Amino acid sequence: MHLLHIDSSIQGERSISRRLTARAAAVWRAAHPDGTLTYRDIGAEPLPHLDPVAFQAQTTPPDQHTPAQREIWEISQRLVDEVKQADVVLLGLPLYNYGAPSSVKAWVDHLTVAGLSYDLATGESLLGDHDFIVLASRGGGYGEGTPRNGWDHAEPWLPHGLSLTGMKPRFITTELCLAPVVPALAELIPLHEASLAAAEKEIDNLWAPASAQR
Repeated sequence: MHLLHIDSSIQGERSISRRLTARAAAVWRAAHPDGTLTYRDIGAEPLPHLDPVAFQAQTTPPDQHTPAQREIWEISQRLVDEVKQADVVLLGLPLYNYGAPSSVKAWVDHLTVAGLSYDLATGESLLGDHDFIVLASRGGGYGEGTPRNGWDHAEPWLPHGLSLTGMKPRFITTELCLAPVVPALAELIPLHEASLAAAEKEIDNLWAPASAQR
């Protein structure tokens, strides 16, 4: 078994999404002690964003690439290969300014490449055979009945952004993560703690036998 663990937060040790992905990786290792883990930190080491060179690399036959295009193409190949080799893909997804971090958008852009992750002629997706778990964290509350319901544009976007590849994320989300650090939100700390505890419980049961889930 092979786990691909990806972090994207820029918050370091303060990051809730990093805390959750680390917990999930530990649970996975306990369930698969002989498994292989690949780690990528796109928050600390961002990927090149989609620019004219990257776009040309994706739309030019590889045997016609310039050196600069070949360099970008090889990055996309490497990222796609990481997904292909994994049985489980684990992604930490914080919410920044109501959207996904630009590092995650860059990762998606590198994965969504004709000939690597989907067949342009047939539309066949080539990365669908993976368990894709997204551990999302949100500073505020965006559920039904809240003033900012619908303002989270990261979680709805990701399935669409990766749709050509066949990757289908399932989300475990904790919210109100700013409550413990923003005085004006202090009264929401119990709700945050309940949300975090629910996410941690779901993570702990990800790879547990059905009889052991609690």
